[in-house]
Amino acid sequence: MSCQSENIWIELIAGSRKTSNFFWALLLFLGSLGFLLVGASSYLGRNLISFLPSQQILFFPQGVVMSFYGIAGLFISSYLWCTISWNVGSGYDQFDRKEGIICIFRWGFPGRNRRIFLRFLMKDIQSIRIEAREGFSARRILYMEIRGQGALPLIRTDQNLTPREMEQKAAELASFLHVPIEVF
Repeated sequence: MSCQSENIWIELIAGSRKTSNFFWALLLFLGSLGFLLVGASSYLGRNLISFLPSQQILFFPQGVVMSFYGIAGLFISSYLWCTISWNVGSGYDQFDRKEGIICIFRWGFPGRNRRIFLRFLMKDIQSIRIEAREGFSARRILYMEIRGQGALPLIRTDQNLTPREMEQKAAELASFLHVPIEVF
């Protein structure tokens, strides 16, 4: 989503609060809980899951391995839920022609550097660069080349923009900033 006026362009960046992340975090939580219950039922010798008789799984080694996978899955699931609740990666890109300043803001993980705020002068922007790789792991990334700083990615790789949408976004931004487009 973006807002644009004559002198200011603001691009809102979606963070971790996406339907797919909720789905995967919930699926991982339920799966790891199932593994943990199977491991615990093999240790206790009682059926904690009704459709799986505990006599079929010995505690050592199957029950121990199932418990380990369950605990590891719960840790990974809790990491995903924390990432979603903190909305890591969200923020905005603000391009202000009147002031000649570009501001990039992102939320990170909690701590001293939770707020990531970068400021650049518009005169230091050399170009807008499109990197496109097709194939099995296709990637399309929009970069802003900054003099003395290198390339700064503007669009997340998981947005899955079509080549036409990527070119359109790059053309609009390059036109707004009065810089050329490079394609790699």
